[in-house]
Amino acid sequence: MTNGFARFAYGLLLPAMQSELGWNYAQAGWLNTANALGYIVGAVLTMAVIRRLSPTRLFAFGMIATTIALLATGLNAALWWQTLWRVLAGIFGAMSFSTAGALAAGLFPQDPRRSALAIAILFGTGGGLGIVLAGATLPLLLDAYGPSFWTMGWILIGLMSLSLLPLSLWAAARLHSPALAQMETARLPLRRMLPVFAGYAGFGLGYIVYLTFLSAWMAGQDASAPFIALVWVLLGGCICISPFLWRPILARDASGLPLALILACIAVGTALPVLVPGGHILLLSAAIFGLAVFMAPGAVTNFTRQNLAPESWGYAVSLFTVVFAIAQTLGPYGAGLLGDLTGNIGISLLTAAAVLLVGAGCALLQRPLLMQGRNDPSGAP
Repeated sequence: MTNGFARFAYGLLLPAMQSELGWNYAQAGWLNTANALGYIVGAVLTMAVIRRLSPTRLFAFGMIATTIALLATGLNAALWWQTLWRVLAGIFGAMSFSTAGALAAGLFPQDPRRSALAIAILFGTGGGLGIVLAGATLPLLLDAYGPSFWTMGWILIGLMSLSLLPLSLWAAARLHSPALAQMETARLPLRRMLPVFAGYAGFGLGYIVYLTFLSAWMAGQDASAPFIALVWVLLGGCICISPFLWRPILARDASGLPLALILACIAVGTALPVLVPGGHILLLSAAIFGLAVFMAPGAVTNFTRQNLAPESWGYAVSLFTVVFAIAQTLGPYGAGLLGDLTGNIGISLLTAAAVLLVGAGCALLQRPLLMQGRNDPSGAP
């Protein structure tokens, strides 16, 4: 839920921040790009230290620091201050996100269906609840108290994260996962994993555009604050139930097919409100997008669990996070710049949908890794 706040509450607060601070779309996109740059640093840092420190310790440190970053974001409106804390939220959010995936992957090693559900709940229901809470409150509070309330919005979600922190630290402490240096390490068959890496890069490039600019696009269409709140609550609610929809597919298939299907659904949800304008279509778009978007991390984590040896899971999930983070960096600023050039952020949404479809095509080429692939460090066929 804290990661949901850190990564996606910005999209809800963006219209008020733009109005209050006089930003254009490129400036607005920059702060999510700054967050994504931090995500790269956090993902690389996690890969570097996960062989010496346990995922449990890294997760706990990342959660504490992410919560502090959320609280601090609301204390100063200066762009340098906003940039600083968006970067730090990205660094420590990546650390907690990737290590949480590795911890969840080891919960039910002998039960693929329960393991798939656990991973999907972590990424789907957790982040979805964060979006539901933020979506149900922030648009209405901003409408009631005016754009200047955006600073208090950050403080409120920071306080909510602080209240959740003891529970997450307690849960992580119960999972005594050793540092990778304490286990026999295995090299990854990187060449054979290129299609799924390419598909996940397409996810990072495309999905963030919808979540960054959805509220700004709706505000440009003169949507009311209650309707904006309804769309975000529906989006978050669908994210919450998405694990139960995708569990059979994630548990059954060890290829890139689950990721391809997920990316295709995200693309449809992203393009719909632009291609077919209307309030009911926007609700349908939010539902389709929400039912798929948070399952992409679950898909690659399940791919890792089903195709690689357990001692490789933490490193592999961290590597996926690096690929995702690099791609995610380009999305918000590029989409904002395109919106400024065309005068229509809807063009950016359509471009993001096209990128997601290309990623789906790449993921579709991924085949399961055969048993000998686990022991073949070169990744040769």
